[in-house]
Amino acid sequence: MKKKLIAFLSVVYLFCIVCASIAYAQDAATKKPIEKTQKSAPSYTSKKITDNKQAEDNKKNISNVVAGNDKYIIGAEDVLHIFVWKEEALTKTVPVRIDGKISLPLLDDIQAAGLTPLQLKEELTTKLKGFVDNPTITITVVEANSYRVFISGEVKTPGIIRIRSEITLVKLIIMAGGFTEWANKRKILVITTEAGKEKRITVNYNKIIDGDIPDIVIKHGDTVIIP
Repeated sequence: MKKKLIAFLSVVYLFCIVCASIAYAQDAATKKPIEKTQKSAPSYTSKKITDNKQAEDNKKNISNVVAGNDKYIIGAEDVLHIFVWKEEALTKTVPVRIDGKISLPLLDDIQAAGLTPLQLKEELTTKLKGFVDNPTITITVVEANSYRVFISGEVKTPGIIRIRSEITLVKLIIMAGGFTEWANKRKILVITTEAGKEKRITVNYNKIIDGDIPDIVIKHGDTVIIP
């Protein structure tokens, strides 16, 4: 009888140990995903902040040339946002037509091409005074489609390159993906316009890189040919 009691108690003891082990394993399994989630949360938050910052930086890079900019010259095919404070009917986003003009309520056709945003702002302010008391205007170039240069020949991505302002030849070559292996870097042809007349310049790229001659400034509308 004593032996049977000892055997029974042993079975009960082992059963308790097994139950405790199962409960511990389940508890540990429940905690691990929570800990993993908690650990990954900062990483996700950090990534989200980084992505938001990157998106904001991209926005700034593509974004607008404001009216205070006295260097950018508006051209055909640009898109302008004209904001007139407290005048929703006059606030418009308009394209610059091929003839260089824009159309606005009350003012009809206004010459925009050839002016800076600041000059156009002053022009519109003067014209709107006949209709609005003390007009406050902001002009933003939302698409700078007219500011472009043309590159052809032995570069990896020839074609039209849109720029925001004047750039140098070296930077233009980088934007075009660099030279092909057959490019003649010593006889690059730049076709530009000065005082309404076409001017052709032959440039030695190697001498620019070596520092023997200054880099060439490429203006909008210029054509660069890599033989």
